[in-house]
Amino acid sequence: MDGNGRWARARGLPRSVGHRSGVEAVRRTVRAVADLGIPYLTLYSFSSENWSRPADEIDDLMRLMKRFIRLDLAELHKAGVRIRVIGERFNVDKELMTLIDEACELTRENKRLTLIIAFNYGARAEIAKAARKLAEAVVAGTLKPSEITAGALNDALDTYGIPDPDLLIRTSGEMRLSNFLLWQAAYTEFVFLDAYWPDFGLELLEEALARYRARERRYGGLAKRSMA
Repeated sequence: MDGNGRWARARGLPRSVGHRSGVEAVRRTVRAVADLGIPYLTLYSFSSENWSRPADEIDDLMRLMKRFIRLDLAELHKAGVRIRVIGERFNVDKELMTLIDEACELTRENKRLTLIIAFNYGARAEIAKAARKLAEAVVAGTLKPSEITAGALNDALDTYGIPDPDLLIRTSGEMRLSNFLLWQAAYTEFVFLDAYWPDFGLELLEEALARYRARERRYGGLAKRSMA
């Protein structure tokens, strides 16, 4: 969800206004995805590399996360949205972590849409953590080295039980993964949009879906038309 700061700068506004407008885009997008019947949506809200940003900007982002949970949780729960958060817990203040845990617990039985929030997340760290988990199982004698397969590593990731993404959308013209779902995106289709994230909503989502539907997915084999 890129471009909050650039969206604000283009309008002569502080970056904090861009981030608040980005939250509105999140609300629009979650509603649109649910209405379209898409069962999974993953949002990259805060990367493990984002801690290098100015302290006041990080504080603002954390306040926005708390505000989003407090204001939107009841509506999301009523709409049948299940919340799941992937990423590390270190550096996150206890109040926010408590809110995240409560949101996940409250909504865990919901079925309409699984909303995955990648928060304090980095794909390389996720893969390394999964590898350590498997190595510890080998040391403990509960796993043989020969049993460390792609499937075993996949099951040790934060996204266990979640299907690999069919489509990855990146806004603001950036054309790289930036440490997002590196393992899971092996056969994901990418759509890069020039629009900044605060302008994202149903229209741009449908544009990305149209591009996705027009592609043929091969998975290393013969062509297969995308389904969406």
